[in-house]
Amino acid sequence: MLPNDSQRPDPDALLAQVQAQEKKAARGRLRIYFGASAGVGKTYAMLAAARKLLADGQDLLVGVVETHGRQDTAAQLDGLPVLPLKAIEYRGKTLFEFDLDEALRCAPALILMDELAHSNVAGSRHPKRWQDVEELLAAGIDVLSTVNVQHLESLNDVVGGITGVRVAETLPDTVFDRADEVVLVDIPADELLHRLKQGKVYQPQQAERASQHFFRKGNLIALRELALRRTADRVQDDVQAYRVEKSINPVWKTGAALLACVGPHAGGEHVIRSTARLASQLNAEWHALYVETPRLQRLPAGQRERILKTLKLAQDLGARTAVNPSADIAGAVVEYARSANISKVIVGRSRTGALARLWHASPAARMASLAPDIDLVEVGLPPADAAPRRAAGEDAEAPRRSSRHWRYILAAGASLATALASVPLQPYLDLANIAMLSLLTVVLVAVRLGRGPAALASLVGVACFDFVFVPPRFSFAVGDFQYVITFGVMLAVGLITGHLTAGLRFQARVASHREARARALYEFSRELSGVLQTEQIFDITKSAIERAFRARATLLLPDDDGSLQAPNGGEPLDIGIAQWAFDHAQAAGTGTDTLPASPIFYLPLIAPMRTRGVLALLPLEGAHRGRWLLVPEQRQHLDTFAALAAIALERVHYIDVAQGALLQMESERLRNSLLAALSHDLRTPLTSLVGLAESLALSRPALSPAQLDMARSLQSETVRMSALVANLLDMARIESGQVRLNLQWQALEEVVGSALRASGPQLQQHAVQTQLAPDLPLVRYDAVLIERVLCNLLENAAKYTPPGSTITVAAGVHGQFLQVTVADDGLGLPPGREEAIFEKFTRGERESNKPGVGLGLAICRAIVEAHGGTIHAQPHAPGQGAAIVFSLPLGTPPAPPEIELDDANDHETGKPT
Repeated sequence: MLPNDSQRPDPDALLAQVQAQEKKAARGRLRIYFGASAGVGKTYAMLAAARKLLADGQDLLVGVVETHGRQDTAAQLDGLPVLPLKAIEYRGKTLFEFDLDEALRCAPALILMDELAHSNVAGSRHPKRWQDVEELLAAGIDVLSTVNVQHLESLNDVVGGITGVRVAETLPDTVFDRADEVVLVDIPADELLHRLKQGKVYQPQQAERASQHFFRKGNLIALRELALRRTADRVQDDVQAYRVEKSINPVWKTGAALLACVGPHAGGEHVIRSTARLASQLNAEWHALYVETPRLQRLPAGQRERILKTLKLAQDLGARTAVNPSADIAGAVVEYARSANISKVIVGRSRTGALARLWHASPAARMASLAPDIDLVEVGLPPADAAPRRAAGEDAEAPRRSSRHWRYILAAGASLATALASVPLQPYLDLANIAMLSLLTVVLVAVRLGRGPAALASLVGVACFDFVFVPPRFSFAVGDFQYVITFGVMLAVGLITGHLTAGLRFQARVASHREARARALYEFSRELSGVLQTEQIFDITKSAIERAFRARATLLLPDDDGSLQAPNGGEPLDIGIAQWAFDHAQAAGTGTDTLPASPIFYLPLIAPMRTRGVLALLPLEGAHRGRWLLVPEQRQHLDTFAALAAIALERVHYIDVAQGALLQMESERLRNSLLAALSHDLRTPLTSLVGLAESLALSRPALSPAQLDMARSLQSETVRMSALVANLLDMARIESGQVRLNLQWQALEEVVGSALRASGPQLQQHAVQTQLAPDLPLVRYDAVLIERVLCNLLENAAKYTPPGSTITVAAGVHGQFLQVTVADDGLGLPPGREEAIFEKFTRGERESNKPGVGLGLAICRAIVEAHGGTIHAQPHAPGQGAAIVFSLPLGTPPAPPEIELDDANDHETGKPT
């Protein structure tokens, strides 16, 4: 291998890089102006940059910019070409949003899109503004935008915990990370508070409230730190991507990451703890690396157990752990440090003596030689009394040591056998050919038995060659000095060949293991890609993990309440441990810090949306069962299997959800069509019947008393049927979106009075009380529809309460809503049906002689929600009546018209106007 082979670029990687660059060249560029909070100057900085680009001849357009009444920002907007906003009707209001179609038609080179996390109004093409930006970028249009730190999805809960305010509009971190440029706009907290007091952030009334809640100095300092750290993370990713793109090998000391080197000797835990303390002091991330050479692979089980526990300790202390197989420890450490751009490597102090260091350089010395640009920190030896004692498991290594002894015996025997087999061939072969047979034996021993036995075979082979074939024969004396050179060359060639062959054997074994893991993952993902049922995922996952990890596997899935269900048969599982792993999304059982005495390993199946179940494994490795769980690569391999299974379970779940939703949509569409058709076909004859019944009761000559009762009964029933059909028709119209709200600022008292008058016949046998607050504000609503809501609620209360009951209508202001309650003192609602009664064709009593089809409350909910409000039933104790509460959002009523001063003076003086 040439010295620079490790630095030679991969052709496939180069091709992928070229294709990615071509795709990126056809896509627009996104620049985000990022800040800690509102008022730091993001929009101002974006507009200032746009004005400079416009002066340089750049073709740009202002898509949408929110000035929030800030004069400085509005001044920057003057003179820039602005795209007209698109008017969208929403719940009777006209709102203005970004016109994506017009922007694509104009196709400017650059467009300004303020507030990237903004939610578009219903009726827009995309629900989020960042999705509009993605379409603009795909069309090759560059975009400038702004984002606050509290709008990042990953930091939304963190900011909410700091400020007590959790914003609803969020931006996926992937959009932020994919941006081509991120410009941090930052000012100190005191300066921002000064701007707030000057009215440069919000209007005076808003500024007063903001200073008491969100805009407190402590909040602003914390948000500023979050913004700086998030920007630093983004810049660090940019630096690493640039180094990879340009194939830059030297380490750039832009960060403070640490790398702890774990060795096979005692004191590894001391190095790990020292590195963890140093990383905590520097507030830096750190890694732990163990390089496994062919010699280290043959360590006793006790020492290997100690290494795995050291790596587990590093992982528990927050390190990223890795095990890299390599024959060169120093080279592997330097390669890892360069790939991760780690500038500081922590090593333990060598225990070898001076003579040993003269003969063989320590790994630290070789690291210093290979990478002079990397800082090496040597940690002192641990106290003598703290050195780990010999592991108890090492006493069980006698059989393994015996097997190693047999390998050496076999190696020596192979060389002796080769020498004896060559004796009859001496008359036919030269001594050089006999020496080649000895070297062939050394190579075969290296392939089958390893490096140490191959070295012994080389020594025994040289001795046998001297004793048996070199004159004087059957003596170790050498008659010709040239044979001494021959012996030296044979020994050197044998040792070198054995060393190289053993190294290739080790690399081939490592490559075989990697290939097996990759093939297992590929086959597992391929089998999962086509499954459509949970049972198939269960069987495929169980068989794949049992093959890959030599362990019996079981999947535990939750029910609708989130409780794991034990499978029928199989291994005896501890459902309590499995439920803990499911609830906390953390592994438990053997090999972990949570209930490690359990022989079973419980791994949660964490999908992108939620935890989908638990994977239970019972390792089958005899006396050392479960030790593979401590190996980072094996654990990462298992985590990958679990992630694939979780994603497959989530995909099947959402397939079921989508099918159910599609079936429900089709059922709703069919039912609405039937409702509309029946309502229209029945309404005309019912209207005629109502008119005929009224005419019959008033006909001349007058009807007899019996005939008059029959006519009035006919009229009552036809009126009731007409009301039912009207309900059906109204429900169909509301759900089809054909109802237009006539929103006006009105007093609630007028609608309550008209509803009571309209419901008078139904309320004749009930007492009605009104409890309206004296200071109710004006509310913007459709009087006809809200009267319909009140009438339905009053009729329901009268229908399901006995005569003489009291019905109460109350109203008052609660927060930002006007709350209206219709309550009674009847038997109350059936337990557990507080939500079900608002569904279509649902009645308060399942079997009853009371008239109705169960649409009244469904119509109420549709009307209230169309006004932007809510409606619900308040649960009461049985026998204490029922209460239906609906809320309408408050707003700011328009100011009353002012009387001109001259007219007011005329009225005061009594002058004619």
